[in-house]
Amino acid sequence: MINSLKGYFTLRLLYKIAFFLTLLGIFILIFDFGFDQMTSLQRKINALYLVILSIGILTTFIRYFTQRKSIQTKVWLFDFLSILITLFVIYIHFFSQEAHRHITFLYNDNWIKLTIILTFIREFSEQNINYKRTLLNPAQLFIVSFLVIIFLGALLLMLPNATYTGISFINALFTSTSAVCVTGLIVVDTSSYFTLFGQTILLILIQAGGIGILTFASYFSYFFKGVSSYENQLVLTDMTNSEKIGEVFTTLRRIIVITFTIEIIGALLIFLSLNPILFDGFFNQVFFAFFHSISAFCNAGFSTLQNGLYETGFRFNYILQVLLILLLILGGLGFPILVNILKYSKYYLTRKIIGVKSWKKQYKPWVLSLNSRITLITTFSLLVVGTILFYITEYNNVLAEHHGLGKFITALFGSATPRTAGFNTVNMSSLTLPTVLITMFLMWVGASPASTGGGIKTSTFAIATLNFISLAKGKSRIEIYRREIADSSVRRAFAIISLSLIIIGIGIISILIFDPEKGLLNVAFECFSAYSTVGLSLGITGSLSDPSKLILITIMFIGRVSMLSILIAVFKKVKHKNYRYPTEEITIN
Repeated sequence: MINSLKGYFTLRLLYKIAFFLTLLGIFILIFDFGFDQMTSLQRKINALYLVILSIGILTTFIRYFTQRKSIQTKVWLFDFLSILITLFVIYIHFFSQEAHRHITFLYNDNWIKLTIILTFIREFSEQNINYKRTLLNPAQLFIVSFLVIIFLGALLLMLPNATYTGISFINALFTSTSAVCVTGLIVVDTSSYFTLFGQTILLILIQAGGIGILTFASYFSYFFKGVSSYENQLVLTDMTNSEKIGEVFTTLRRIIVITFTIEIIGALLIFLSLNPILFDGFFNQVFFAFFHSISAFCNAGFSTLQNGLYETGFRFNYILQVLLILLLILGGLGFPILVNILKYSKYYLTRKIIGVKSWKKQYKPWVLSLNSRITLITTFSLLVVGTILFYITEYNNVLAEHHGLGKFITALFGSATPRTAGFNTVNMSSLTLPTVLITMFLMWVGASPASTGGGIKTSTFAIATLNFISLAKGKSRIEIYRREIADSSVRRAFAIISLSLIIIGIGIISILIFDPEKGLLNVAFECFSAYSTVGLSLGITGSLSDPSKLILITIMFIGRVSMLSILIAVFKKVKHKNYRYPTEEITIN
């Protein structure tokens, strides 16, 4: 018994050492990427890499020999492939003197770094991470996770190799916040200021901010262990809007699979739509395709082009614009809506087109949920109305250089991108005043709930609209599609609307105090764009003072996590009371 306990604690100590070594490996990797190394120091770093990788392989083998429970096939496959890759990379880099002559593609330090990341993922997933509601409630955990990523991102962007000429902390913090909050506002030019390493950091921050770092961490932990504590599942249920606790990891898997599938397909189609002459080599074209696919689906609006998609050679690429429109709409619909659409499409294809009758036994009268119907109708309506208004107001202005179908696609892009995407195919400073006001309204509404976009959300706008229609008809409740909207949803919608206008208003006044010469319209546009995490600008972002940049940083953060979530995180929940006071009408108008 004593020997078995000693063996257990020895193994636990070994696993802890392995985890901290791989964590050290990640820090060394960042240092290696971020700074230029002398040859002697690089050799020492490579030696540390070898030690870390060897320990990682050893602990993985020990787990298989000492673990009593059966290991899932997907875990075994991951371990087999990662160990095979790691051993191959170790042999090529450390034990084969002729490898660099025959296998030039694999003889690259980036392969060592990839194996370090794979080893860290494996060791991290074995750690017991338990959320404690007594320490942080779901809203607080959500907010803290974003703050941590933002500050880490700012430090990474300040590494010497991330930029060509260096960057101040305030500008790094602004850029990191804009990336994590998937906004797209920039104070320095992404294409000319950041190196490939810096742009890769931005891409990682966009992806982490779009999906959420906790989504990745929680699912990878569950992937390898196959189990999770009830407390963890409760917290993740609140954060992922899952209907059932038992479905939380199914929801996480769907989010990750849907995201990566759409982004990879989008990158492939974007790559095929590009003219190779515009790029300096195959790799740059591939990087451009993946960068813009991820940026579009996450509704970030970052571009590696100096003038965005208004750049010569891209603003007339209408196929590229259509692909980006599809990506940003899919990202802006929200994961629950996408899953519901996939289920409905499967049902419609199986029952209506193929004619399989087995669906009778599993018939669901509300296959397309009320939430999905409202969101899709609102999204489509705003897209159509926005396109028509943009087409009319800019026909002889920014659309003058386009012809035929090109005018329509550019107008469609101009209507879709304010819905928190932030790309531009026209000169924003040349827009007419009506178009600027329409764009501000579309930015304010934004994308849909549980999506990568911001704004007050389409469902909030829909509920507000349905509410005043119900009031005009003399109804005491909101009814649609033979369903009644819950009072809690109505209250939440109007709280979000009120808070958004308060935050934007305070932001406009504050910036005008520090930068009064920028003008009310420019500042208002900037604040609406920041709160709704859009990224469109009339060209004043880079010239703002540091206090104004800090204000925009705050607005972007509030817009991403929502002011209501911040209030929920701050205020203690009141226990439900089993009484009600007498009702009394308040004079409104």
